Amino acid sequence: MGQVRPAHPVRLICAVCYRLEEDRHSVCDQLEATWGTISARSEPVPFTHTRYYEEEMGTGLFKFYCAFSRLIEPMEIVAIKLATNRIEEGLATAGRRRVNLDPGYIEAAKLVLATTKNFSHRIYLGDGIYGDIQLFWHGGRFQSNPWTYGDYLDAATLDFFTAVRQSYMKEGKN
Repeated sequence: MGQVRPAHPVRLICAVCYRLEEDRHSVCDQLEATWGTISARSEPVPFTHTRYYEEEMGTGLFKFYCAFSRLIEPMEIVAIKLATNRIEEGLATAGRRRVNLDPGYIEAAKLVLATTKNFSHRIYLGDGIYGDIQLFWHGGRFQSNPWTYGDYLDAATLDFFTAVRQSYMKEGKN
């Protein structure tokens, strides 16, 4: 029989997709007010990997990733995803989102995103939220899964996530 052990705290991250610069600043303020200091932020880049959000949010979208100083318990991601959905709704205009927020976490072995959409590779976490392992750590670098989103495979994005993981590992919280 395996020994039951508590989970280690993990590094909270969030992917932010937006169109207007004012929304980028507003959402960062709201994220920091809710979860504390953003300790690392990638540069915004054009979001061209899919047109999934264009009908609702328009064209000319950008995306960046951020990591927070605060560590969380892995199960907190359910409440965090529900809260980011409320932030999206609060910034919406005429029922159309102006930002898309995808919270998740990085730990020693993987990067997990929270989602409301079920699929064969997603695990139900509770309250309508599923966990999706986008990347896993193997051979000294992040590796992809067949379902990993294209923008998570960009070299700059992988470098950002690797730096966040390295910082997390140095803290010795794993």
